[in-house]
Amino acid sequence: MTSTLNREEYIKLLAETLPRVIDSVEEYKRLLNEVEKLMDLGENLTAEQVEVLQLLVTVIEQYEKKHYQLKAATPHDVLHELILARDLKQKDLVEIFGSSGFTSEVINGKRLFQAKALGTFFHVSPALFL
Repeated sequence: MTSTLNREEYIKLLAETLPRVIDSVEEYKRLLNEVEKLMDLGENLTAEQVEVLQLLVTVIEQYEKKHYQLKAATPHDVLHELILARDLKQKDLVEIFGSSGFTSEVINGKRLFQAKALGTFFHVSPALFL
């Protein structure tokens, strides 16, 4: 569904928000604030506000992609995050690996994972551990 924009209202919103390519953290924060203001309106956004919001989000995503790249998590990172998230201790994983010594070696990165068993235990895809 395509809606017709009110040109004057759209220009007014552009003048208020001043979207542009982000070249500083300050500009990034300013545009995030503009997005937040629009998001606070909830479902009451006009067509013009939706257009400006989409433009701001696009510019912000472009900046984040360039400046905030997340490194890929290793299987070891995933295991540690799941242990933390579930507030588990090493002893809680012994049933998976059969002994506390083997469990310790897996947790400390000295042994390979048993992906299928970990996937079952944590109710996640075993592929996270490969």
